[in-house]
Amino acid sequence: MTILDRFRLDGKVAIVTGASSGLGVAFAQALAEAGADVALAARRVEKLEQTRALVEATGRRALVVATDVAIPEDATELVERTVAELGRVDILVNNAGIGTAVPATRETPEQFRQVIDVNLNGCYWMAQACGRVMGEGSSIINISSVLGLTTAGLPQAAYAASKAGLIGLTRDLAQQWTGRKGIRVNALAPGFFPSEMTGELPDGYLESQAPRLVSGRTGDPMELAATAVFLASDAASYITGQTLAVDGGLTIT
Repeated sequence: MTILDRFRLDGKVAIVTGASSGLGVAFAQALAEAGADVALAARRVEKLEQTRALVEATGRRALVVATDVAIPEDATELVERTVAELGRVDILVNNAGIGTAVPATRETPEQFRQVIDVNLNGCYWMAQACGRVMGEGSSIINISSVLGLTTAGLPQAAYAASKAGLIGLTRDLAQQWTGRKGIRVNALAPGFFPSEMTGELPDGYLESQAPRLVSGRTGDPMELAATAVFLASDAASYITGQTLAVDGGLTIT
């Protein structure tokens, strides 16, 4: 196996949650370009058809499954359908997530719980369902955020708590599964990338954060997706339990 061969995902099957828009689309397309068949999951199933077309354009198979990751039964059904129709599960990209920007004194219990239920609990249900069927050499990639590591000048208590919790979950699942099952578990902590979520930020917010970006710019989704391909591949076979910030240097300023 050559060095470049280690980055290939030929014969692998991946699940990408939150694959209907933004970063989820980039993850699905990149994994397919690297050789993986991809199961695409989101609540907005009609938007998944666009992602399916991108995956199939690479010559890979795509499976579309309407999924609410906050419902454990949905997570189980997604994994079972992936095994039944694509044959196995080797890679999970836990990307589904939501955010709020509500001041802490006004955030309702329902608002806070909804974010935790999707961003943290949903990732756990998906990892749990995949961990039951994944074989040795598999990879789980949890999409956390730099807000799990630092602050960014917005009221984001629920979102930040969920993303910090996901980093802790990543470490623990790696400790439980890497040695015993051969499943690596890592997290990505993206900085500012164009997505539906960043599109809802207040006017001028991204410009206000520009001095914190050592790179001097926001990220391209494919830069993040390429990092996910690396963590999914044999090139990262000795990496587990880690959180990798892909943030243009935001967390070092």
